[in-house]
Amino acid sequence: MASTYLSRTHGTSTNADKCTISFWTKRGVISTDTHVPIANYADSNNRAKIQFRIADNLEYFQVNSSSTTAQLRTNRVFRDVNAWYHIVFEFDTSQATASNRIKLYINGVQETSFEIETYPSQNLDVKLNESSINLQIGQDGNSAGYFDGSMAHFHFIDGTAYDADTFGETDATTGIWKPKTAPSVTYGTNGFFLKFENSGSFGTDSSGNANNFTVNGTMTQTIDTPSNVFATLNGISGYGTFSNGNLKYTTTTTDGEWSTSTLSISTGGKWYCEAKMISVTGGAQYHIGISNINSQNFTYRVLYRGDGAIYVGGSQTDTFSSYTTNDIIGMAYDASNRGISFYKNGNLEGTLTAPALPAGGDYFFGCPSLSGGNTYVSEWNFGNGYFGTTAVTSGNADENGLGIFEYIPPTGYYALCTKNLNEFAYD
Repeated sequence: MASTYLSRTHGTSTNADKCTISFWTKRGVISTDTHVPIANYADSNNRAKIQFRIADNLEYFQVNSSSTTAQLRTNRVFRDVNAWYHIVFEFDTSQATASNRIKLYINGVQETSFEIETYPSQNLDVKLNESSINLQIGQDGNSAGYFDGSMAHFHFIDGTAYDADTFGETDATTGIWKPKTAPSVTYGTNGFFLKFENSGSFGTDSSGNANNFTVNGTMTQTIDTPSNVFATLNGISGYGTFSNGNLKYTTTTTDGEWSTSTLSISTGGKWYCEAKMISVTGGAQYHIGISNINSQNFTYRVLYRGDGAIYVGGSQTDTFSSYTTNDIIGMAYDASNRGISFYKNGNLEGTLTAPALPAGGDYFFGCPSLSGGNTYVSEWNFGNGYFGTTAVTSGNADENGLGIFEYIPPTGYYALCTKNLNEFAYD
């Protein structure tokens, strides 16, 4: 969401003592400022929010008349930028036992370990469910704390407390926690269900209440979902600046910055992705390609440099066309034959085959650079269908009909996503 958020004003609550908030989220930028999935801000003395903090733990925080009346902060941290987390907050302040007044579930399991554990007094209104408040999704209500990442299936229940089993279930085959697409719930007066399925109207409520939200800023839709996770760039192990859900990568002037894909390739098959060059002035030190490890070890890498030089390991072996601003570089990796082909704006530049990449281990698409004092910017499409906030101008899918690419992937090649990886892993 970056600097985009949704907003609406509540009506009269069904019961402000009870509500449930359930959503799926995939984090982008981490370990920076607080990132807020949902909030209400009347003023600094009256506010509430669910937030990922700078330490990457998760918190519910409520202030009434300048006093902190509820605060639940996990010891657990959430730094997996490849995973979708299912988060459920169950509120029922009518409960006699304090610890039953707020319950938190992560991927179907109740969280019980907290750094701060302050429960509200009995029958205190849950501020996120009070009547006539202005509710924001994606920022803290005070023009800060913008959420960077993705969200799916956002439910708000007014007047009823539900646990996580209402909204999710364990897949009998894989054992993975997955969403129930049509949970049996009573939404109450202020309840809503945001599917984010209409790219022209992200604030549309699918609960039947018509509690639609206003979209502030520019939102982008991704086909990366809890049911099929697409690769992004890895903001944990990489260096530089990440944005747009970790699909935009900016180096600084520090030498040796790099990042690689969150998903790796180790099970055979053929894989394809695209990267658009946004700023590669002085691009002789900018590289994209594939590496067998998520580090700066150049031993097992095939890299395509901005000036056209091709490097295998640390040595130049060939020269292709140079690339510059707005060029789109396609990368097609054949894991079975350990070779990689590079494309520039849909045209094949060349193919390097074994023994360029040794067998064994995991391989990642990525973009290491030796900045040489320059700042480089690239936007990556692993099949999500966007470069930055701009949708690709064509709709080319992979061999399985998955993903949205600017150019047609080579025959037999696949988007780097969990559905495709599972097919090769269990074939």
